[in-house]
Amino acid sequence: GMFAEGAVDPGTTLQPSSSGRQQAWQSASRNFSFGFQPSGNSGLYVVGITFSTINDTTLVWSAGFNGGIEVGQGGSFTFQRDGNLVLSNGTQIVWQTNTTNLGVTSADMRDNGDFVLQNSSGITVWHTFANPTDSLVIDQNFTVGQSLQSGPYSFTMGSSGNFTLKWKNNITYWNQGSPGATTASLTSQGIFKLSNSSADSLWMARSSDYTDNSITLRRIKLESDGNLRSYGWTRNPGTWQLGWSAMEDQCQVYGWCGNFGVCVYNDTGPSCQCPSGDFDPIDPKDPTKGCQRQQDITQCTNNQSMINLDHTEFFSYPPESDSDSEIYFLGVPDCWQNCLKNPSCTASTIMADGTGTCRMKTSNFTSAYQSLSIPSTSYVKVCGPGRPLAPPLSPVTIVNRSKVSNIRIALAVIGPVIALFAIEFSLWWICCRHNPRFRLGELPAQYTLLEYASGAPVQFSYRDLQRCTKNFTEKIGSGGFGTVYKGELSNKVVVAVKQLEGIEQGEKQFRMEVAAISSTHHLNLVRLVGFCSEGRHRLLVYEFMKNSSLDTFLFNSSEQAKSLDWDTRFSIAVGTAKGIAYLHEECRDCIVHCDIKPENILLDENFNAKVSDFGLSKLIHARGHQNLPLTSVRGTRGYLAPEWLANLPITSNSDVYSYGMVLLEIISGRRNFDLMTLGRKRFSVWAFEEYERGNIMDIIDEKLGNDINIDLVQRTIEISFWCIQEQPSQRPSMGKVVQMLEGVLPMEKPPAPRPLESFQNTSSGGSSQRAISILVSSVPTRQSSSTINGILPTNSSAYVAETLSGGR
Repeated sequence: GMFAEGAVDPGTTLQPSSSGRQQAWQSASRNFSFGFQPSGNSGLYVVGITFSTINDTTLVWSAGFNGGIEVGQGGSFTFQRDGNLVLSNGTQIVWQTNTTNLGVTSADMRDNGDFVLQNSSGITVWHTFANPTDSLVIDQNFTVGQSLQSGPYSFTMGSSGNFTLKWKNNITYWNQGSPGATTASLTSQGIFKLSNSSADSLWMARSSDYTDNSITLRRIKLESDGNLRSYGWTRNPGTWQLGWSAMEDQCQVYGWCGNFGVCVYNDTGPSCQCPSGDFDPIDPKDPTKGCQRQQDITQCTNNQSMINLDHTEFFSYPPESDSDSEIYFLGVPDCWQNCLKNPSCTASTIMADGTGTCRMKTSNFTSAYQSLSIPSTSYVKVCGPGRPLAPPLSPVTIVNRSKVSNIRIALAVIGPVIALFAIEFSLWWICCRHNPRFRLGELPAQYTLLEYASGAPVQFSYRDLQRCTKNFTEKIGSGGFGTVYKGELSNKVVVAVKQLEGIEQGEKQFRMEVAAISSTHHLNLVRLVGFCSEGRHRLLVYEFMKNSSLDTFLFNSSEQAKSLDWDTRFSIAVGTAKGIAYLHEECRDCIVHCDIKPENILLDENFNAKVSDFGLSKLIHARGHQNLPLTSVRGTRGYLAPEWLANLPITSNSDVYSYGMVLLEIISGRRNFDLMTLGRKRFSVWAFEEYERGNIMDIIDEKLGNDINIDLVQRTIEISFWCIQEQPSQRPSMGKVVQMLEGVLPMEKPPAPRPLESFQNTSSGGSSQRAISILVSSVPTRQSSSTINGILPTNSSAYVAETLSGGR
């Protein structure tokens, strides 16, 4: 039966029951119960804390790790009179709090899920929240030094302010956080957040059901597969629904498939396989336990071969020691040859990143991943000729020590290439030599693959993308460059497939642009996964953003818009600025976006901002000396900088203007051209007039309510006014915008934006015909050499010039 709610008297004992309801210590409002539960193994029990308002026995805390220490029917759990909390199996103590003689006088099962031992002064001596096992509940503070444990996996809050997921407390395979963070907690809304000592949110992960107010029970658990997940309880159908995962790709969890295990995706999801028929699963009922060799390679030193696994990589996470993984810069043949000849090498991976890096494993590999999206090739040393597996691990080829010769290697590499070109040239000569679309300089994509180094994004066939998008049925967006569809790759990774329209560039030029985009990596830029260039088809494959684009939240009157609180909006503003600053200032070549707007600011599952569609307007070659035609620059009404209309150079400053407009929209929650549509004055002029009158609250989106930092909002408004100065030389660089947003760079009060007409009057006249000539030039823009109110003007030796003859 049940005991009294809340307080637990010294000397009270719980015992497991083989029939009926288990004894439990209930919290005062009966939110949580502390008692025994069947472990799943016949006749065995574990003791811990569960939610008592639902018919569910999921433990959120247990006595002992890995689901709790099991005891038999004779087990007991006692709050002893000496203050110790003890779990016994018969007469043997198997777990205890070690709080004897510490003055503990009372125990209490709290309504928040915490079980507390206190002394007579009411001071907590020991409690479950400070000693978590594998789970966290709502408002449970997870602090520096604490950890969750599940099998070989641990989730830890470090002194640097970072979360880490580790394998055997050594190999870090997930790292997230922010400097200065001291506490993490799960909110009732489904936000897992990191905060500093001032309770400021520094990092957030949102559940997919984040806006669902009907969900009142939530938990986070480090599971036995090494993934950290959050769950919410749905009353209908009465189950725990997954809301968020730290690792979206289970195959990237280190060691999940055990020693010699290879992680692959099949129709049902991720699974574990042995690399070849030369290995047996350690436990046929549990493939994640790994594999073992049928014959040890030390017993066959003169009869070894290398199993070749295409599209496979052996992960190497820090801090793997040099004795476990050695890195060389070798070609493909040398990578497997050196491993074959080296007695201490067991496996190797040739990295397809253009560097020729060969990673040689000198111990059992514990994390291999095979997928068509992985360009790397791996090799495993086995005894004898080797026995390949059937798909999905095919294609597998065998390389035998006794049959290797440099001549055969050369023929194997060069022969097919010569034959391929001979066949393709014949086909071209028969079918396409009179078609101007198929001149030798512009062969279709598959004919020019060898021009490009390995490490480029994955090349998909058009049929692949038709299949993964279900023949382009689920449209998720459209813009100036084409239509976007949702798709799912064979490894269950969801992607966004953009079908480009009006792309007339030649094959080589298109591939150069794809290579440039794929080499641009930043946390706040959407990642390019791959591309398709097949005949007339030009498609780009991007990572999928679960929360769509910023405009769907900003300009929506529904509950969805209310989910963008001020902290989230400011985080999006900073992230967007960092992404644009990276394009302008940290890439090898300055990239001017030319179309910054809310539709091109995408939001991932945690509402992190990622700028999309960059690079599609061409690269600005700051160090180039040739004028290159640039024909695909497009802008959007309301975000175009005045210089577009005034026969002046288009520089990175033009993006700053567009960003300033977006920043005002983030603050106000309204389209910048809505006021103009209603016949009122220009949005930026109206906003500045309200700012001058001190009517800051009239600018701020009413959906934000009063839960805002008014000083930070005012500073952000002032930054937006600096960005939308009509004179490009008065705008700060995006790098300085980031510094101003973060409060690092002081700034003065911004001047009023000049009327658009006065800026247009500086442009030269012309015919009424609108002629466009967009060039990339090495001629530097003319900039003021003086600072404007303490902000240095941006100087760039690269610009795009658009000549507009006549009015708009």
